[in-house]
Amino acid sequence: MSEIINNSQKRKELLKHMILQLHQGEAPDLVRKRLVELLRNIPYDEVVEVEQELITEGLSEEEVLKFCDIHTMVLDGHIDQSGAKPVPPGHPVDTFKKENRELEKLVDAIEQLLGQVSTLEEGQVKELFLKLHARFNELMDVDKHYKRKEYLLFPFLEKYEITGPPKVMWGKHDETREKLKAAIEVVSASGSISVEEAKTVTEMVLYPAIRAIPDMIMKEDEILLPMCMDKLTDDDWYAIYQQTMEFGYCLYDPLDDWKPEGITTSEVIYNTKNSIQLTTGSFSIGEMESLFKTLPIEITFVDKDDKVKFFSLGPDRIFTRNRAILGRDVRNCHPPSSVHVVDQILSDFKSGKENSAAFWITMKGRFIYIEYFAMWGKEGEYLGTIEYTQDLTHLRKLEGEQRLLSYTKK
Repeated sequence: MSEIINNSQKRKELLKHMILQLHQGEAPDLVRKRLVELLRNIPYDEVVEVEQELITEGLSEEEVLKFCDIHTMVLDGHIDQSGAKPVPPGHPVDTFKKENRELEKLVDAIEQLLGQVSTLEEGQVKELFLKLHARFNELMDVDKHYKRKEYLLFPFLEKYEITGPPKVMWGKHDETREKLKAAIEVVSASGSISVEEAKTVTEMVLYPAIRAIPDMIMKEDEILLPMCMDKLTDDDWYAIYQQTMEFGYCLYDPLDDWKPEGITTSEVIYNTKNSIQLTTGSFSIGEMESLFKTLPIEITFVDKDDKVKFFSLGPDRIFTRNRAILGRDVRNCHPPSSVHVVDQILSDFKSGKENSAAFWITMKGRFIYIEYFAMWGKEGEYLGTIEYTQDLTHLRKLEGEQRLLSYTKK
């Protein structure tokens, strides 16, 4: 026994043999028990190597994907991470892990709501499903987490000839996305669902959707991320770090900046003066940041694909924003009860039927003005929508004229 446990090659051979047994349907409960007994601590890199070898030796990626959950369930909690490298604050892996903690909290919150389905009475489905709709919209934020893996992390693994496991994991991402889309479709149809139907779709659709999330978290935390820390260089990680904002964060807004010492990757330079050249002038990056922080308005930009691309940080925030919304579908940033209004505005703007829409509300004694503008390119193409928000409480009180110098009190 100790000869197997202490010998990496034999341990991998045994792991491969048992995974193949599972795939062939040979007494899965017995195989699981033997795996747990014999392989109490499996180094994470060996799990990746075995999966890669199975694919290289002819087991199709579809077959590995099909049985991925089976052998992952066996290995859960039995993978040795004692040799894993420490992760500094702000590092892309630190962000992935902290996003996973937020995803776990959200899954727990959804599970608590799903627990209420068994005691539902007629007339209560709509209210509960409205809450679930909002929560599943939040959970769909995991798409940004997955895209950063697929488009930023996986290409570097391929550079180091680790191709099989990323493809399998990408397949699991797609499965999870489809389950979440199905769940959102179900909870958005609450008005026509009976109590019995609610119980059925909860078991058949909603629970499978949320269970897919912790399964992937286990694969990341115990296998993928420790292995990536071993394989990728600081240059690799900094390239990932610099491009992360293209995709946005998932339910978490990092507090720490990160740049490794002695990095050779150059900073992004827009021109020789480190500024952005516009048709009517230019700004340095610092000047433009300061501009948006100084203006007494809030601006949010939603691109032509309905994704939140930018928001400003004014001096007196009206609506709370954090970078976790970047890259999200703007519909998922609004309560389900108002999504139909968002859809109508976007539809009318894209068609050219309308160019602006205004709202005003009273909130905590403040008069808030909100206006949306369609944004068009030089060739008349739709580029996106700007949301402009301003507190007009003080301005509404103005009377007469003010012609003499008078400094505004803060």
